Amino acid sequence: MSTFKKSPITLLLVLCISLIFCCMQLLYPGEAENASVIYHFGGLIGSILKENFSDFWRLLTPIFVHIGWEHFIFNTITLFFLGQLSEELYGHIKFLILFFLSGIMGNVFVLLLTPDVIVAGASTSIFGLFAAIVITGYFSNNPNLKNLSNSYRTLIIINLIFNIMTPNVSLVGHLGGLLGGVVLGMGLSPKDETTLSTFVKTISIIFYFIILISLILLAINQ
Repeated sequence: MSTFKKSPITLLLVLCISLIFCCMQLLYPGEAENASVIYHFGGLIGSILKENFSDFWRLLTPIFVHIGWEHFIFNTITLFFLGQLSEELYGHIKFLILFFLSGIMGNVFVLLLTPDVIVAGASTSIFGLFAAIVITGYFSNNPNLKNLSNSYRTLIIINLIFNIMTPNVSLVGHLGGLLGGVVLGMGLSPKDETTLSTFVKTISIIFYFIILISLILLAINQ
């Protein structure tokens, strides 16, 4: 109960992801990793979305869909621990905004750069959370947060190298999530943790939406 009181958004996200994954396994035993099933539950195929952008909600829903047990377990465990830290640092609402908008940016990158690949997973959002903490720590006077920022920066680099060498991993989506996290990490940084001014934070949030809308328009007009 204490964890739920401190990090309700994190636990609700983990619960939603787990329920969707269990439904996929129960309704399509042995077939849950098929592209048609992944797409049915909310996965993204950019080429289809370009033809019918009324399904724009698919820029969000892939965050909750996972492909196979390894993918699901790794992301939910990471989200459980990283989410609690992020939710404590940014607060419930800012954490939720950061989680969703980082994931959306990652999926927009996929829409633009790898439209023929089906993608799913919360890793776009997770990379965004890592990047946001790195940026927040960089502009912070808190030595503990700075140390955490340095550790996460190294972890991001290691993960990106691992992504390059691993097939069936959306490096493009992860890079998009990172970009979203970097920009939003400035815009949503806690007031008492960074030296960033309100003006810089506001410009950062506006810049995020300029990038997002520009990439979407570029993608659907290709």
